Amino acid sequence: MDQTALNHLLTELIANWENEVIEFKQASNDYSTDKIGEYFSALSNEANLRLADRSWLVFGIDDKSRQVVGSEYRFDVERLHGLKSQIAQNTQPSITFRDIHILQHISGRVVLFEIPAAPRGIPIAWKGHYFARAGESRTSLGLDKLDEIRQQTTAQDWTAQVVPAATLADLDVDALHKARDSFIRKYANRFKPDEVASWSMSAFLDRARLTQNGQMTRSALLLLGKAEAAFHLSPNPAQLTWKLEGPERSYEHFSPPFLLNTTRLYQRIRNIQLRILPQDDLIPIEISKYDQKIVLESLHNCIAHQDYTRNGRIVVTELPDKLVFENEGNFFEGLPEEYITGNKTPRRYRNPFLAQAMAELNMIDTMGYGIHQIYKGQARRYFPMPDYDLSEPNAVKMTIYGSVVDPAYSRLLIQKTDLPLVDVLALDRVQKKLPIPDEAANRLKRMKLIEGRKPNYHVSATVAEATASKADYIRTRAQDDEFYAKLLIDYLGKFSAATRTEINKLLLGKLSDALTEEQKTNKINNLLTKLRRRGMIANVGKDRTPRWILAEKK
Repeated sequence: MDQTALNHLLTELIANWENEVIEFKQASNDYSTDKIGEYFSALSNEANLRLADRSWLVFGIDDKSRQVVGSEYRFDVERLHGLKSQIAQNTQPSITFRDIHILQHISGRVVLFEIPAAPRGIPIAWKGHYFARAGESRTSLGLDKLDEIRQQTTAQDWTAQVVPAATLADLDVDALHKARDSFIRKYANRFKPDEVASWSMSAFLDRARLTQNGQMTRSALLLLGKAEAAFHLSPNPAQLTWKLEGPERSYEHFSPPFLLNTTRLYQRIRNIQLRILPQDDLIPIEISKYDQKIVLESLHNCIAHQDYTRNGRIVVTELPDKLVFENEGNFFEGLPEEYITGNKTPRRYRNPFLAQAMAELNMIDTMGYGIHQIYKGQARRYFPMPDYDLSEPNAVKMTIYGSVVDPAYSRLLIQKTDLPLVDVLALDRVQKKLPIPDEAANRLKRMKLIEGRKPNYHVSATVAEATASKADYIRTRAQDDEFYAKLLIDYLGKFSAATRTEINKLLLGKLSDALTEEQKTNKINNLLTKLRRRGMIANVGKDRTPRWILAEKK
């Protein structure tokens, strides 16, 4: 990579800061080779577990100020690259850096060690010891992580396994009808409804990828099984849990059939109407706290990607202002941010049989668009973007917001409906007080969408000024009542009297263009009433034909 690319890479790494696959050290002069080896083992193993193709150890960064301070570690290039052979000699199996990059940053020399992910099924040891990460700390590779890596080459699809003791009698009748209807809608251009309806139940289930040659699978029991048939899946609980936390507390468990019970879980969520007041407008926008399509997409993703071998349940926690979805198993293919733009297609699934069956029933797609649609849906609703939390090993948490975090952000989205998703994502990080790359910050500043200095950016409160031309801003800016009162008093002082038509002609063109005609008329009515009650003006005409003068000239 050239210096420009390296500088951009460093900016991104610092923006993400330390996690399981990134480590920063100052290493101003020298650093223990043994410690580097331990970090190599830990970062390589974590990259494998988190499905990243590489990890990074970076020298020349102060981990307190998060600033480049420079490093003179092995300033001689040959000696620096000699570290590769030292690592290869002491790792089991033998492995070393993909590359060692040198960035001549304006604030000092930065060394970026590019560490490959451990091969599938093979954890990496340093001098006989396996290392891992716990947040920002280096630690021993626990047995759970060790087993997870070693089982990668022998893993089977839990959801595809046949359950010999289960029969059609173990499936829910309503779920079967729903499944056939969903299949008909999905393949309306391929099969006529009467043709699908004529298939035997056994033939339909095979075509819908729920059974194998008429034999019942775990996927069929999860999606269509009766609640009382869940014992076939023991020790897995086969359970979705809704939990209410806040001033009131409650919970409910939902067994199969998941095809029906995901909707029933959604109905337990308190989905009130919220009001968002746009900039310079008196009429609020009403919007539901949660969108059913977004909630079900999130819940169906949990079902499709759950690691059922860990025998855990899927939990949806309802908090006063958000929903938190939790499922077992790490993020299986790539990272969440890779799917947000809608350009990444997963090459594999943890549960390919279940994922295919859910796609046949229109519960999910298998092209990776689900996360993209969730983010786009939240943006269309002027709400904060979802958050993913991958900090807990072998678990994924996703938060869907049901409230406004920063009114300026929501008002901006109302007014700027054509913002690219990448800019919405950057604005969302700003409102959540999270760092953004300098490139994104400069772009948003040029567009006048954010204000302040790094790292204390905030979304521009004056949305109209930030999103319109100066002339448009003057037309839409609302003045206070004293401004309009002075205009009217000055007019009456110069011309002695004014009819309502003359007053409308004086003021209507000066009121904010963000107001409707009815709102402008009401504003003038309120202004006249206020000035009359203050004893500043008086009506000497009739109700239908008012004639206003200054009160002292009455």
